[in-house]
Amino acid sequence: MAEILQRAGAWTFDGETVRIVPGTERQVHQLRKALGEVAVPLRAVAGIAYEPGGRKGGRLRLRLRDGADPLSQVASGRLPDAADPYQLAVEKDRTGVAEYFVEEVRNALLLEEVPDTPSDRYLLPGPPVPLTATGTDGTAAFDGEHIQLEWNWMAEQSKSSAGPRRLLLQELEGVEWTPALGWENGSLRFRPKGTYPTLKPQHDPNCLLLWGVRQTKETGGAVLLAAAVVARLPHPLAGHTAETAARSGTGAKEPELSGPAPLPATADHDGLLRRLRELGELHSEGVLTDDEFALAKKAILDRF
Repeated sequence: MAEILQRAGAWTFDGETVRIVPGTERQVHQLRKALGEVAVPLRAVAGIAYEPGGRKGGRLRLRLRDGADPLSQVASGRLPDAADPYQLAVEKDRTGVAEYFVEEVRNALLLEEVPDTPSDRYLLPGPPVPLTATGTDGTAAFDGEHIQLEWNWMAEQSKSSAGPRRLLLQELEGVEWTPALGWENGSLRFRPKGTYPTLKPQHDPNCLLLWGVRQTKETGGAVLLAAAVVARLPHPLAGHTAETAARSGTGAKEPELSGPAPLPATADHDGLLRRLRELGELHSEGVLTDDEFALAKKAILDRF
């Protein structure tokens, strides 16, 4: 078990799951608090790194596979560091613990041969519903099946004149979240199936305007609601991996969710021997304890 506790939150790793729990202090971003505890399965992880930051410590960064997480899919790397649940500010005196945590996750990724390729299914469930997002000109609510848009006094007449807007989940092609940057407004736009004219956010009846000067307040609710909707829509890469493999003749596919994928028969002997050698090196370097080495070695030998 690897664990690091900081004021911004706690990360633990048990060999199968990176568990992220946000801190409760006032300076912890509201998005992290609203999202709550996140359990990231190892098969969703593409990499992890610790970035030293000088006198103020450093930062742990967990990189997820493309397409594995609805929130990451929606945010697309645009969340500020303080709001990103897959980052953790590390105090200077905890550098050694952070580096150990990184090694533990990296060794597990190596041992389980987790690919860093895109995933054709969501491996995290997305935020729970119901959710409500407050914008500049109204609110959006999602109960898992319906999206309700209601306008306030700041909404343009092109929106408010038609009254509240109700969309069924199956009517949607997708949802787009654009963050507010400084004084520049953002938006939460729902895209119904079919062809529609492209309107500015303040005039689009399927779009909630997000005011730039209120970005801290509006970022959390909007991006979490978008992620909850995305998690319940068809995955954009569904079937893509299998189709690509079929065209290339490789036959490769995403490992089954019930456990690690077996090695191809032609690679069993060499592949398992290579992994045994890697385990031996980690053991000799002191990265793996005797018990951890014995357990991992047995797991590999059982595959012969």
